Amino acid sequence: MKQLLTAALLSLAVPVNAQTVSIATLPQGSVWNTMGNVIAGAVRDDGVRMVVQPYGGNLAMMQALEQDLAEFSINDINDVIAAAQGIDHYDGQALNDLRVVAKLNPLPIGLYVRTDSGMTDMSELEGKRVSSGWDAFPLANSHVAAILSTGGLSYDDVTGVPVPGLIRGSDDLASGRTDAAFFAVGGPKVAEVAATVDGVRFLAGASDEAALERIQAIRPAFYFSEVQPAPFRVGVEEPMMMVTWDNVLLAGAHVSDETVTAMLEALAARSAEMGEAYPPLRAFSIEQAYVNYPGATWHPGAVAFFEGRGIAQQDL
Repeated sequence: MKQLLTAALLSLAVPVNAQTVSIATLPQGSVWNTMGNVIAGAVRDDGVRMVVQPYGGNLAMMQALEQDLAEFSINDINDVIAAAQGIDHYDGQALNDLRVVAKLNPLPIGLYVRTDSGMTDMSELEGKRVSSGWDAFPLANSHVAAILSTGGLSYDDVTGVPVPGLIRGSDDLASGRTDAAFFAVGGPKVAEVAATVDGVRFLAGASDEAALERIQAIRPAFYFSEVQPAPFRVGVEEPMMMVTWDNVLLAGAHVSDETVTAMLEALAARSAEMGEAYPPLRAFSIEQAYVNYPGATWHPGAVAFFEGRGIAQQDL
């Protein structure tokens, strides 16, 4: 991973005739920022000069695409659908120029606690202090609500502790201000907190049909996936079912078909390299990257790319 991150930083040294684009991500320490840097480093050798531009939250990232301030971004497909429909934290400001380019990987999410808390099950959070508010990252409100529902809980059953965003939420867990924090499995910040407090664990929740109905009532593209323990999955101590979304690569409608094609060709050529640098990206496969997401619009350059390769669109 260090080599690809270095390559991303050295991208300023590529020839001036190379294609220059930016990718909007969340701040450093987040999964999407890590993925953005890995992707930027990987595609550099294929003539795509990419600059990683961190933003404070999903709304700012999506507005950057909408306002032609960035070419690409990474987001949860559920948030993309909400943005296109102008609902939730996009209420009254539907973003019509977001285009899906590729499914990148599934991303399991959860609430994690300090190991010394003794908690193992989501239901044990009743009455406990949990990050809330999320002014800079409103997407988290629905995600935490879905995760809590796997333990038969809602935000009304816990004590909300307002935080602006993801990183602050985890910092509060480390400092003892909260009892549980929200993050994606494999996030660098989770490993940082674990090292600070001598261990963390993600809480287990229900994953039966009733639980699936609850999480999909909150976000239609949520599903459960089994997560196996691995060195980079800090906090996962045994196989567990977790709420999951698909990370997707997005482009603004203003981005040309040629730019999108160049990006997809580079991703296809460098997929093994990206997976080696950041293990969650091992799940990326160009053959599995074309998915029918109801409510989302695909970039015409991506449609032409996949159809030209004979890759059929899969159902969610």
